[in-house]
Order: sequence, then C-alpha cells, then structure tokens
Amino acid sequence: MAAPDNLPRPDVALEECERGFAQLGQLAEHCPESFRQSLGFVCACSSFFLGVLKRDPLLLPVLREMFEGPASGRNPAADLQQLVAEVADRDGLMRVLRQWRNREMAVITWQDISGRLDIDRVLTRISETAEAAVRVTLDWLFRDACRRWGVPRRKDGSVQNLVVLGMGKLGGGELNFSSDIDLVFAYLEDGELPGRNGTTYAEFYTRLAQSFVHVLDAVTEDGFVFRVDVRLRPFGESGPLVVSFDSCERYYQAQARDWERYAMVKVRAVGGDPEDGRAFERFFHPFVYRRYLDYRVFGELRSLKAKIMAELRRKERGDNIKLGPGGIREIEFIGQTFQLIRGGRNVELQDRRILVVLERVGQLRLLEHETASFLCDAYRFLRKVENRLQQYEDKQTHELPLSEDRRALLAYALGFESWAAFVHRLEYFRCRVHEIFTQLIAEPPQPASLELLLDCADRELAQALGGFEGSAEAIANALIEFRASPPVRRLGAGARTELQIVIGKLLAELAASRISDRACVFARVLKLLESIAGRGVYFSLLAENPSALSQLVRLAAASPWIVRLIAGAPILLDELLDSQTLYSPLTRESLGREADILVSSLASDDDEQLMLRLRQFKAAHQLRIAAADIMNFIPVMVVSDYLTDLAEVMIDRVLRLAWKSAAARHGIPPMAEETTADFPGFGVIAYGKLGGIELGYGSDLDLVFLYDGVASDAVTDGPRPISAAEFYARVVQRMVSLLTAEMLGGALYEVDLRLRPSGSSGLLVSSADAYENYQLQQAWTWERQALVRARFVAGDPKVGARFDAIRRTVLCRERDSRQVRFDVRTMREKMRENLADKRPGVFDLKQGVGGIADIEFIVQFGVLVSAAKHCEITRWTDTVRLLESLRAIKFLEPEQADRLRCAYCDYRSKVHRLALQEMPALASSSEFPEHRAAVQAVWKQIIEAPAL
Repeated sequence: MAAPDNLPRPDVALEECERGFAQLGQLAEHCPESFRQSLGFVCACSSFFLGVLKRDPLLLPVLREMFEGPASGRNPAADLQQLVAEVADRDGLMRVLRQWRNREMAVITWQDISGRLDIDRVLTRISETAEAAVRVTLDWLFRDACRRWGVPRRKDGSVQNLVVLGMGKLGGGELNFSSDIDLVFAYLEDGELPGRNGTTYAEFYTRLAQSFVHVLDAVTEDGFVFRVDVRLRPFGESGPLVVSFDSCERYYQAQARDWERYAMVKVRAVGGDPEDGRAFERFFHPFVYRRYLDYRVFGELRSLKAKIMAELRRKERGDNIKLGPGGIREIEFIGQTFQLIRGGRNVELQDRRILVVLERVGQLRLLEHETASFLCDAYRFLRKVENRLQQYEDKQTHELPLSEDRRALLAYALGFESWAAFVHRLEYFRCRVHEIFTQLIAEPPQPASLELLLDCADRELAQALGGFEGSAEAIANALIEFRASPPVRRLGAGARTELQIVIGKLLAELAASRISDRACVFARVLKLLESIAGRGVYFSLLAENPSALSQLVRLAAASPWIVRLIAGAPILLDELLDSQTLYSPLTRESLGREADILVSSLASDDDEQLMLRLRQFKAAHQLRIAAADIMNFIPVMVVSDYLTDLAEVMIDRVLRLAWKSAAARHGIPPMAEETTADFPGFGVIAYGKLGGIELGYGSDLDLVFLYDGVASDAVTDGPRPISAAEFYARVVQRMVSLLTAEMLGGALYEVDLRLRPSGSSGLLVSSADAYENYQLQQAWTWERQALVRARFVAGDPKVGARFDAIRRTVLCRERDSRQVRFDVRTMREKMRENLADKRPGVFDLKQGVGGIADIEFIVQFGVLVSAAKHCEITRWTDTVRLLESLRAIKFLEPEQADRLRCAYCDYRSKVHRLALQEMPALASSSEFPEHRAAVQAVWKQIIEAPAL
C-alpha cells in the first residue's frame, strides 16, 4: 500500500527518503516525479530495497518499465533459466542465483510497499521466486552430478532425478519475505550407479542434496538465495538427509509424530521429477486426510500450542506476531484443525492455502461466515505486517520493533498516521483471533466429580451416584456391566482417560436433566459407547464437545432407534455438533448437491468405500429428519416428504453409478431419436410408500424398471456389445446390488421388485410396450390399485412421460364398479386375515379394522371407479391429495374426506413415533376410537354399499 498523500510522514521517514534520494544520485535523476516519489517511499521503508537499487544497475529500468505501463510480460523463472544456462561452474551458479534473487525480491518489495500488488499476490510471487530457484538449481546440480558420478536410472531405464518436497509456507504458496524454505529430499527407486565403486543412489542423492543446500543457503558477498531448513524430514536432524520412498513409507506409517501430520497438510513437490513428485504427494494424502473424523487433533494442537507459548514466555517474545497470542500461527492452527478433523470427508478442505481453507470453512458453516471472513482479514493484515518487518533489512524477524524511530517507520510503511493507531488495529485483530482460537481448542470444562467411575470399586459405585435418587443402583449396575465388556477392557490408556471424561459428563448431563427414566437413557448411551470403543477418536469428539453429548442425551431419551442408527455409523456423532444443522433437514436440491460432492470425491472403482459413504450419507440425513421430527420442528407429512426426497436422491446417484459401470464395459444402446438424457431410454418407477411420497424410517423401496425408445435386440456401441434388454438388466442388477448389499451399517435400502409385470417370475426390466400391454390386458385389480400410487422417480424424462401416459390410460378406463368393489373387498379381507395383529386389546394401525390400509383401499377404489369421468384425479399419487381430489369430484362428502384425512395423518404420525421407539405399528384398542369409527363408517358406505 502506497502512503497516502495526506499521511504525515514521521521525521525518521523524511530523513530516510532524503538519504535514499541522495544515495541514488543520478540513478533517479531523469525519472518522472511520481516514480521518484514511489521510489523514495519504498526506500524509506526498506533499506534492503535501497541497497539492491544502488548495487544492481538492471533494477531501476525494470521498475520504471513496470511503473509506466501495463504488465511488461516479465518471466523471472525463464530469465533465471537463461542466466544459469550460461554458468560454467558452481561459483558462477551461486553468484547468478543471488543477484537474480535480490533483484526479484527488490521488485516484489517495490510492488508490495507501493501498493501495486495485494498481499495474496505478494505471497504467491515470493513463493514462485523460491520455487524457480529450487527447480533451476536442482536441475543444474543434477546434470553436474551425473557428469561426475554417473546417471541414476529407474528399473525401466529412464533417468531418475531427486524429488524436492516443499513444506510449510512454500508448499502452500504463502512464503513471507525472509522465510526459510522447509524442504524434504526424496527419491522413488533405490539402486546403484554403474561402475566399480558401486555408489548407491542414497549416497548419490545425499551428495546432491548437500550441494543443493549449500548453493542456496550459504552467505557470500552477494548474500544468500534462500535459507533452507531440512529438519522436517523423517527422524528430523538425526535422520538421513535424503529418504527413499520405501523408507519414507515405513516411517510415516509407523513412527511419524503428530506434528508431522500438520506439516504434511501443505506438502508439495517443488523440484525434480514431476511424476515422482506427484507419487509422493499421493502417498502423503491418506496420512494427512483420514477417512474418519479425527477429534484427537484438538488435544494435539493444544499441546503443541502450549509448548510454543512456553518457549515465547521463556524468551520474553510476547510481541511475536507469528507465534504470540492472536498471531499468524493461531490462524493457521484454526484452519488446520478443520482440515485434519474433516478433510478426509470434506474434500473442499484439502487445499494447501490457508485463506482458501478458511473461506471454505465458512461456506461449510463449520465456522460462522462472519468469523471465517474476519480470520481471512486478520491473516492478510498480519502477513502484511510480517512482510514490512522483514523487508526493512531482509531479516527473518517477527518481533515488533522497540525503538521509537523504527516503530514510527513501520506504522508509516503500513499506512498508519501513528504507532498508536497501528497498535490499536493490530490488537483488535490479535485479541479476536486469540478469542476464536481459545474457543475452538480450549480445554473443555471437566465435571467436578464422577469422572473416575471406571476405576471406582463396585461396592462404592451406588454411593458415588447418590445424587440419582431411585436410579443410582440401576446406573451403577449398567456401569459395572459396561466396564467389564471386552471392548472397554481392551482400551488403551489414552482412550480410557477420554472415556472417563465422557462418562462423567454424561452423568452430569443426566443429573441436570428432567428425563424421567435416567437409568434407561444411561444404559442406551453406554451401549453406544461400547459399540464405538474400538474407535476411541469418537470419545475425543464427545469429550471435546459438551453440546454434542447434550444432544446425544436428548435424542437417546426420545428414541432408541436413533441410538442404534448412530451405533451403526458412529460418524453421525459429528452431526450432533451443530444443533441448527441437526434440526434442519436439507431440501431435495441441497441433498443432490451434497451427494454429488460425495460421489465425485471417491475413486469410481472403489465399490466398498462408495457403498459405505452412501450409507453414511443416508444415515446422516435420516438422523436430521428424525431429530427434527422428535423435537416437533416438522409435521408428519413433511417427515415423509424429506424421507422420500432422500430416497430419490439415493436412487438417482446409484443409477448414475450403475449406468456408468455398464456403459464403460458395453457402451449404450442406440436410440431411435437423438437425446440428451443422462440415461437414454431408461426409467425407474416407484410404487408403494415411495410412489405415494409416504416413506417411513424403515420403509423398503417398491421399484419397477422400464425402457423405451430402443429395440430390445438392438446392440450397444461399446467394446463388449450386448443387447439393449441385457444392458438395461445389468444396470438394474448393479443398482439393486448397490442398494441392498449388507455392510457394517446395513443395507442402503431393502428393495422389493415383486410389483413388476408377472411378479417374481417376470423380467427385471420391461419394455414400455410390454408393460402397457400387461397393465391393459393381464393386470389384476390389486395391481391397478398399486398403480394409483406409482410414479416416475429417476431416469430419462421421456420414459417418465411414457409411463405417465400408460398410467393415465390404465387408470382412466371404464370399469364395472361392482366387480372392482368385490375385488377390493376380497383383497382387503385376505390382507386383514393374514397380516393383521388380532390380539385382544391391540389395534393394528396399518392392517386393523378402521386403520391405514382401509383408508388407502377406499382412496384406490375411488380412483379406479371415478377416473374414467374425472381423469384429472390421477395427477396425484399420495393419499392426502387423492382424498382432496375425490372430495372435489364429490366421490366423498366433505365431512368424509376430512375425517379420513385426519385419521390418516394421526395414524401415520403414531407409526413414525413407534418406529423411532423401535416398536411395531400397534396401539391400544382404546386409542383413536373416533378415527376408527369414522373410517369404518366410510368403508361401509363406500365399499360395502350396493353398486353405484
């Protein structure tokens, strides 16, 4: 940022400017006044810049050209390559590198301080400068080493260069002005150089790396290129300077320390063989981004930060803007916390640039958007201060100056009118950053007691639980059984300690609650904790997040089904962290976007991981729906809407995967007409509860598959051609496999295909023509009843339109109402006889007299006998809107329709609640007397009445 014209310059700045102009002499004599002012301002703020300007005659023309016109098209990396190409020896290489580096850093200084580049671009330019120096230096030294000692080659005979991995800010493209560059040297394949001496590749690359570090790091009369830090390599300073891929793999899989994982967040190949570099990057990826949510990160970062603060206090460096409270490192820790915990699941967080990570943390609502934006602003401000401190003398410092003159000059260089104004702004950023950091990784509050119950003697447990009047003995017995279970006895010391904390907080939460049966809820949660004992990372989540444990207690008290859902997919515990999200199920569009991100983040050939993640996705959103349902945030009709939307999104994504797999092997069938559909000629039809938009928590999917617009014997256009009918059948088989395969979290959905033409003996997928012929000529009345609730849910819209036309044609045919009434009544009696619970005192909500099935049969009968004259009623497939349609055409009296609708909604609400309690859809015979009587009355009037 250039100093504003109206900004008063401190005396020291005026003196520096005047001294700078005097020392420039004739260099700037014929320059435009505005350019001279810019030079004077930068000279005042950076003695490094002034020194380079006086020593390097090529710098001023470069700056003037940049000042007077648009971007000049300079390519510093190409310039360096050309300069180095003319170098004959190592001394010449070192001299050229330093002169080039000083010139480029002076250019960046001028661009930065004069305001021609924002801080983001400045950091990128510094990183590009370092990377160019690394790449060009390594290439020159490698060629020189090959001439002297021989050429290392891979097993395939190709030349194998060393790989230079950039860590820290170099890896992230965020180098500050006088930063070290953190490097690790590695090579892919081991071997020996040809010749009698038998020099190993390890020896060759070690010599090369030593030369490389010396060329860049050594201080000569021209200065240095970049300070090189190689302590981040495996085993640190005690380890070999260069590591092979095999030794690297052994180290990071078995011996790497926690902080090394944080360092690897930014690892990037910056020199040497590009393909080998990418192989190393791929290797580090699973080490950094774990597939589970790793909440141990909080404790590890807390410990690392404590060590940093102890070191700062020891050296009295509280004004360190990098490591001090509210400094750059705390912002980086905040971003890395979310990356390390969630990066394995949220691929958006797998970025090396901290500003990008913070922006995405806000977009994902892991932090408030305002908080994430503030952290970005604070980071940019602190990095700008860091650069001004270092640009003054090209020294690696993060300490605020102590002298009045330097303070005044620093404030001036940053555009503040006084030191006090600058400090006020700095403290604003640092205080709030530290507050956010503390809130995020602060030690969670511990309960005053109850945390050592895992070690308490059995006879003392009930006494220790004396605050639980009436429940102490039951809770003590549950805890005794829990801690004696094999998974708990196998826990390591660290996981056991965290479990102690969780148990204590759980009991404290229960003690403060109004839950009536606290012992029952405690036992439910203990079962969950036992099921996740093998993955102690989830104990960390609950120990670190009291709000998550509180939500778990609330949900466990309301529904054992939810506890079982979480036990089957413990990753769902993460959903408990944000109550706003937990109780806000997503819309169909948002579900689709999340599903697309999930599928795109996984390897297309990793079926097991794909199916696992789809199950986790479904379970997470089922949890949101159930939580909102239990807490009465959404009505029962909306619960079914959400569950139906979720199922349709799953069907669509599974269809995409199945289609892609079949098309990759066989190509796709030729269509009679050109189409832009994703799944040309193929459609998925939903029957039953899915078709009626009435899914429950445990509902299966009644599906039928159709194809249209292609001849069944047409052949696909791929490498292994098959008939169109066989192609569509393979798509269906793959879909059913993905949906129904049993895994740790169970099946995605149970699928029922018996409603297809000819039932279980029929083809998996039918042509639309065959389906239409069957419905018109062969289908039974019950199959046409089922068609009332059928609808297109996925595939080619043209197939959907064809199905809608078939459905309308079938349902709108003229029928003998007496025959339909007889068939409907007969089918209902069979169902009631075979399916209903007839025990005394029990009302079967679904199959009992006056229950859900009676209402559905009345509606289906009404559609079948009325649609010929009122085809518009076939528009809907859900029972509630069909009731309204039958009322509109006067098939039902208004009072009849209202009573049936109220009964249907209340019954379904009860069924949902019972499902969440893992109880069958049964009520006491004393419940719903008015609803049952009303339904029976309508049944008698409509179904058992004389012919219409």
